[in-house]
Amino acid sequence: MLSKKIEEALNSQITIEAESSQVYLSMACWAETQGFEGVAQFMYAHSDEERMHMLKLVKFVNERGGHAKISELAAPPTEFGSFKNMFQTLFDHEVFVSKSINDLVHITLEERDYATHNFLQWYVSEQIEEEALARNILDKINLIGDDKGGLYLFDNDVKKIVGQQNTDQQ
Repeated sequence: MLSKKIEEALNSQITIEAESSQVYLSMACWAETQGFEGVAQFMYAHSDEERMHMLKLVKFVNERGGHAKISELAAPPTEFGSFKNMFQTLFDHEVFVSKSINDLVHITLEERDYATHNFLQWYVSEQIEEEALARNILDKINLIGDDKGGLYLFDNDVKKIVGQQNTDQQ
């Protein structure tokens, strides 16, 4: 059984994961309208991944005797100005999600809910990967600068990342 405090914290995280999916989806739409097919594919795939993170939490809450709640979501930004700004927004968002997960883990320790603590370790590991990926992409964009040829090649490289992730998941 989940304590009410942990149930509420998990429901808050469900909202954060749903909003993360929306952020990636908005970024995909923006990238697609800018003509960057690879970046759009990357963002669409990550939007789906964030939704799966949300569903994993929903099922966990319900299976542990709680009631997962689906709440209203904040609208994500729709304009990003540049790819650098977009990926900086993405990185900052992933840091925010990591902090939220860490706060949630802390609550499970306070409440002595080791089953939920164990369950959340997957999210801790996932956030390490998400932050590293966002940081790596942002570093590449900083290297490219405003070179349009470099951005074209970057877009093609991102397609390979999506293809590699799809291969890894199979």
